[in-house]
Amino acid sequence: MKVLYLDLNNSGISGDMFLASLLGLVSEPNRILNELKEIKNYLPGVTKLDINLIKTSKSGIQINQLQINIKESKNHRSAEVLKNSLNDYLKREGISDSVKSYANKVLGALVQAESEIHEKLMDNIHLHELSSVDTLVDIVGVALTIDEIGGFKEEFRIACSKIPLGGGTINTAHGLIAVPAPATLKIIEKSNLMTYGGPIESELVTPTGIALLVNLTPVVMEYQPNMKIIKSIYSTGQKKFQNFLNIMRIFLGETSELSGLDSSHPLQKYLEQITLIETDVDDVSGEILGNFINNLAKEEILDIQISPSITKKNRPSHIIKILCYPKYTFDIIEKIIHELGTLGVRFNTITRICVERKIETHNIEINGKLYEIRFKISYIESQKGKEIVNIKPEYEDLKYISEKLELSVKKIQLIVQSKLKYILNGIK
Repeated sequence: MKVLYLDLNNSGISGDMFLASLLGLVSEPNRILNELKEIKNYLPGVTKLDINLIKTSKSGIQINQLQINIKESKNHRSAEVLKNSLNDYLKREGISDSVKSYANKVLGALVQAESEIHEKLMDNIHLHELSSVDTLVDIVGVALTIDEIGGFKEEFRIACSKIPLGGGTINTAHGLIAVPAPATLKIIEKSNLMTYGGPIESELVTPTGIALLVNLTPVVMEYQPNMKIIKSIYSTGQKKFQNFLNIMRIFLGETSELSGLDSSHPLQKYLEQITLIETDVDDVSGEILGNFINNLAKEEILDIQISPSITKKNRPSHIIKILCYPKYTFDIIEKIIHELGTLGVRFNTITRICVERKIETHNIEINGKLYEIRFKISYIESQKGKEIVNIKPEYEDLKYISEKLELSVKKIQLIVQSKLKYILNGIK
């Protein structure tokens, strides 16, 4: 299966940056650029549209960048004008139905976001910055290049990293507003993308960039999937930052890891990569193993499991399994070697689904007195809203109340569980 992975950690995403990357994957980028220049004949008010793909150097890396030279008058250009111009252009010979559908979805997402923000009918919306011809260039250009590499086919998958949104403020037609822009946030709200703030005080994700990405329904993965890399491309946008590379990396390759996954399923937003570390020990006492567990609990691990087993020489042994995030792998393996004296440690990066959870504190009355109890609430966010998976009281709180009231932990647990209906009603 073909896969396109977008590493956005050092760039965020904008339309021109995304298009510059994708053009590096096609055999004739200039042919596509020449087709895009024709958009000026379909959108009123455009007198000049010149687009070039250039190679530039940043941090010693050769990267793609678009140079777009525009002269246009976009005063009072409405969403309806932009939509009609797009579809007039898409009637050109050789443009596939997949390109037409995707391009309209992207523009529709932008218009829908603006209409919800301003509480106006979609056809009456004036897109201000988004009404420029370069919005159509980005949309059509990405659609054409994705189509050319086979990205709309059933056996093709698109994946991406978590996305830095930036911070600070930007100047818009509506004045100074906080980053990310309202339209960007609206589009993200309806997606399965995972985002984080920073790492710099500037806009790293534009409305067009995020609309292009969301409508590809990518699988979100912290690290690229296990894949045979066929080609890698670097690109940048128009902004330059002092302490931020602003370089997007994309990888085109082949993988079986994402085969059969439904990229539009609400659970795909909870995909993450972790490392499974394993080793076998047959000459370590129970006391050493116990001390090892206590020491490892202070490290960055997700879980640890020790199971008894029998080796090929019929010697009693233990299998040790540890889960951690990939970046802590070698630190934990080093600790295993020193603590247990094992000569070999296996590890493998795997993908898991880990749903959201939060801790809430509730006052529960037991024997006429109120006690604070923390509850771990796990849930899934989908189009249906928030679906509760489980509610579990914290053991340490149950144990504390048990000691205070001289009742068993089991009895305290049963009393607390009887109050779950009240807790459920209070969960938002």
